[in-house]
Amino acid sequence: MSNLGTLYGLGVGPGDPELITVKAFRVIQESPVIAYPKKRKGSKSYAHRIVEVYIRPEEKEMLGLIFPMTKDQAILDREWNGTVEKVWQKLYEGKDVAFVTEGDPLLYSTFIHMMKLMQELHPEVEIKTVPGISSFNGSASRLGIALADGDDHVAIVPARDDYEAMKKAIEDHDAVVFIKVAKVIDLMITVLKDLDLLEKASVVTKVTSDEEVIWKVSELEGLELEYLTLMVVRK
Repeated sequence: MSNLGTLYGLGVGPGDPELITVKAFRVIQESPVIAYPKKRKGSKSYAHRIVEVYIRPEEKEMLGLIFPMTKDQAILDREWNGTVEKVWQKLYEGKDVAFVTEGDPLLYSTFIHMMKLMQELHPEVEIKTVPGISSFNGSASRLGIALADGDDHVAIVPARDDYEAMKKAIEDHDAVVFIKVAKVIDLMITVLKDLDLLEKASVVTKVTSDEEVIWKVSELEGLELEYLTLMVVRK
């Protein structure tokens, strides 16, 4: 079938609506269906809020997709398959679907799983991605930190509850951006103290957005931080 719609994975940047690419802007304008992650409680997702200024909802089909936050494989499979089918239905009608995701669609993004499942279930669908500015680019800019220069090694590491692994990541690289750092902030502070690098770390929430917060790392122990928080360690 040649009249299927195209599925676009659209990186819409780290938070500031002006940090989307001209190409992403064009695809938003041209796609009749805008798919976005939707929260169960109905509040707008981060990616939706970024692109809101570029969308006239009455001119678009807004397709809110709920992504399950569970480890239960049976529920995951069922919900994900249902989500892919919703998108497939629009593509089958010949409509292009722009799936908006914060940052970049091929870097720790919900779109990766969507793309893999769509390829598996409906291999005839054409899938295109539009790269976006990631939160680590945004944080380097906002914090005024050069992430890599010359022969420097830089790493992007999902922070996790593993003291030795987090310590080794810092020891092995000149700069590390730890994403998803909120849930292990106390452990990260312990690692930094033990390496005597507390002063070399910066933490920022919802970088470049109008809700951005830049934290003083020494004051973060025991605090509940937002999910969209990262830490930059630059030695």
